[in-house]
Formats: sequence, C-alpha cells, structure tokens
Amino acid sequence: MKNLIPDNQISEVLTGLEKMHPEAACALDHRDRFQLLTAVMLSAQTTDVSVNKVTPALFGKYPDAASMAEADPLEIQEMIRTIGLYKNKAKNAVAMAKMLRDEYGGEVPGDFSKLVKLPGVGRKTANVVLAEGFGEPRIAVDTHVFRVANRIGLTDGKDPGEVEDSLMERLPKDSWIRAHHLLIFHGRKVCHARKPDCDNCGISDICLYCSSGTNTER
Repeated sequence: MKNLIPDNQISEVLTGLEKMHPEAACALDHRDRFQLLTAVMLSAQTTDVSVNKVTPALFGKYPDAASMAEADPLEIQEMIRTIGLYKNKAKNAVAMAKMLRDEYGGEVPGDFSKLVKLPGVGRKTANVVLAEGFGEPRIAVDTHVFRVANRIGLTDGKDPGEVEDSLMERLPKDSWIRAHHLLIFHGRKVCHARKPDCDNCGISDICLYCSSGTNTER
C-alpha cells in the first residue's frame, strides 16, 4: 500500500493546482448536453484536440439526437475516421441517439443509471456528462486523473473505481468537479506519464512522487 498525503494537505494541493492551471475546464467543444455526451464518447483513447477537429462537421450535419438517430453509421465513420476506434464509436453514436430519441424524447437523462445503459457510455462518460451538463458533483476518472491522483498521494486506488471512491471520500464535495479538471490539466501539462516535470511543479513539496526522489511508477 502506498502512503497517502495527510488530509490537512489536500487543500494545499487543490490551491497549488489552481495556481498552476487556472484555465482548467472541459476541453471538448459542445453546445448542449447531447453534443457533450457525443464528444465525450468520441474522446475515449483519443485526445480532446482530435475530437474537436471532427465534431464541427459532425454536429453541423447531426446536431441533435433526432438527426443522428437517422444517420448511416458508415457516414459517421468517414466523418470521424481520424480518431481512434472510429468504427465502434460511429456505431455507438447512432445507437445512443436512437435510444435517446425513442426512450427519452431526444433529451440526455440526468440520471447515472440511465446514462450507463446508453450504448458506448461507461462510468467515466456518465460522470463527465452529469458534472458538465447538469452541474452534479462528480469525479470522472480518466487516465490523467488516475495517474496524477495516485502519484500525488490523494489516493492509492488500483483501478478507476477505487480512485473515484477515494477521491470522493477525501475531497470536499464542492470541489469534485473542479478537482477533476485540475488533475486532468496537471497530467497533460506537468505530470506527464513517462517523465513528470517535477522541477516545475507547484506542489512538488507535497507530492509523494516528487518527494520520494524516484521516477518509477506505482
């Protein structure tokens, strides 16, 4: 078991991350909850930048569930073929839109259990949609959040579910949405997967990874 930073240092971590990444926010371009849901689905194992390159044309032609439900998955494939897993994502996008149209009047439900029943929607995607689209306190655990939270010592979770539970237990509920964005931006800009930039990290004096003096993963 890895050590955790003390509870009384958590606020220092959040403050430090805020100072480093005041611009942290959802990086996926969208106009409404349907487009948010679709963009998050498309972002799996792909960068947000790559998704933002394909969604203008996609949403220009299929802006809502009703229109995307009538789309040919093969046409969607061609529009998003530059992102990873594009064939499966195209199929899920159309199936998801059909389910929204047929069961929810074309609207994205604000209920976790209903969201994860949609084709292509897992726990992380549902949490992002609830947080960004509905303002519900949630912590979505992607690869950045998983890596950074473990390195810092906010958690010692061995899988995304454990990390999510630990962060919700240790972080103030009103900071969950913000902490999610801060951890993602820190992972992208400073705490890189292969070589974290500890010399330019504003929380290096607190982070267990930095203070350990090692460059090995957990």
